Amino acid sequence: MQSSTQSSPASASQIGVVLVNLGTPSAPTARAVRKYLAEFLSDPRVIDYPRWLWLPILYGIILRIRPARSARLYSKIWTPHGSPLLINSRALADAVAATSDAKFHVELAMRYGEPSIAAAMDRLDAAGIRHVLVVPMYPQYSATSTAAVFDAVHAAAARMRRVPELRSIADYHTSARYIDALAGSVRNFWNAYGRAEKLLLSFHGIPQRYVRSGDPYADQCLQTASLLRNELAMSADELIVTFQSRVGREAWLAPYTDVTLSELPTQGVRRIQVLCPGFAVDCLETLEEIAIRGNEQFHAAGGERLDYIPALNASANHVQLMRSLIEQHTSGWT
Repeated sequence: MQSSTQSSPASASQIGVVLVNLGTPSAPTARAVRKYLAEFLSDPRVIDYPRWLWLPILYGIILRIRPARSARLYSKIWTPHGSPLLINSRALADAVAATSDAKFHVELAMRYGEPSIAAAMDRLDAAGIRHVLVVPMYPQYSATSTAAVFDAVHAAAARMRRVPELRSIADYHTSARYIDALAGSVRNFWNAYGRAEKLLLSFHGIPQRYVRSGDPYADQCLQTASLLRNELAMSADELIVTFQSRVGREAWLAPYTDVTLSELPTQGVRRIQVLCPGFAVDCLETLEEIAIRGNEQFHAAGGERLDYIPALNASANHVQLMRSLIEQHTSGWT
């Protein structure tokens, strides 16, 4: 596969692959975070309130308060090379491109921020590529994430004179390679650091109202958890599922990760390990919310040790998973 970060030109005979992650601010500053949040939180897929109600709240309150606070959180995990989410996503895209022949031309894109989906689609169009597979880096489907990617892809295609044949991957939450990769990551961690009393799977949350409206995300998270529990031969008591990153006052998917981290020590649990299966690569939600803030919450409640198990990132198993998905979903294209 050929990555957009490499110098060789694309060929019209190639198949285009767009790996898409959520996005990141360009810097850990209030100004950069404000720009990013304005794009992210104005998407009706993310916040579905009526625009006349939501936009005054967003621009009049949230974007005046939240950017500085979020920038402080980003600064805790920012690297000399930039955003962990962008660095890890690019490393995965480059690794996928480097482990196969020139059949595929791989582009990395972000749903919000840079590099944009529109720019990736334009590069493939300029290269004359007529078949494009879109791979949202979200194992579990949600309208708030996966569908938002599809919206942006089709908006970009709508500007083209010649629209390529498009395919997309909606989810891969039950893929055997995905479950194997997660299980291998956990086993490797156990081999290096021992096994804790409990393994906590923390997925990103969404409002319960979205699930009641038909979003399959919650069910897919639980299916992933069940398959991983079986693969690791763990009991329901040993492996627990929670949901993180809630905002606002309405009810989100429960149990909540932060509340659970504070409750477990009161139940006699002293050591836990946390895995975030819904995040393809490490980012603010894993590195700051879990590994830093979650660790502090667990210790403040009386816990002795919280270990965060890293995301799959650019590991060999993750690269093989992506390659397998790409080969499967481009079958029949030449």
